[in-house]
Parts: sequence; C-alpha cells; structure tokens
Amino acid sequence: MKNLNPIEIKSFVPAKDFECSKRFYQALGFELASEFGDVAYFNKGHCAFLLQDFYEPSHSQNFMMHLLVEDAQSWFEHVESLDLAAQFDAKVTPLVHQPWGMLEFCIIDPSGVLWRIAENQ
Repeated sequence: MKNLNPIEIKSFVPAKDFECSKRFYQALGFELASEFGDVAYFNKGHCAFLLQDFYEPSHSQNFMMHLLVEDAQSWFEHVESLDLAAQFDAKVTPLVHQPWGMLEFCIIDPSGVLWRIAENQ
C-alpha cells in the first residue's frame, strides 16, 4: 500500500504591497525562512504559509486565515504593542469570548486578509 500521509499544508496569502506585507508578518513574529521571486515562505514554530506577490481586491478581502494559539491573551497583548494600525494600516479587533468556545481576536492585514487568532477554551 502506498504512503498517502500528508506532510504539511500551506496557503498562499495574497499581498498588495509585497515588501510591506513581508515587514508586517515579520513584525508579528513570523520568520521569513526563504524567498524565491514572488513567493516568500514564512513560519513560526510548526505553522507556515506562503506570501505571494499577487493582489486581486475581491480575493484578498475575502481571504481568511485561522491561527490556533495556546494563549490568545498574550498574542493580543503582543499585537496591540506593535501599533499595527500606525505602521501598516492594519486593523485589530477586540479580544472576545465566542459562543463556540474560543477566545479570539482578528487582524486585517495591509492587503485586506482577515486573520482569526484564537485559543480553545
């Protein structure tokens, strides 16, 4: 029988301004592990995504990522300390307890991509 176990899955996150988006994700704490042409590979721990120098407004503004973390409060405090609105024109929502059992907040990146950062409760 063939081995069909996946190793990893990554999304291609769109970027309106590739250089600005790379700085944004590095400010959040992701490591720029490699870059080849119009694609940059970011990771933090066991999580990774590919940032692409591609922007289509309707795609970017409907693109969503979900980052499950151990401590949403600490992430929220970290993000708040970065003043992302001033640096990158990004938006951060308040930290809320969701009825589905998660503590979460959202970040809208400079390209309009929505990141939900959440902790299971």
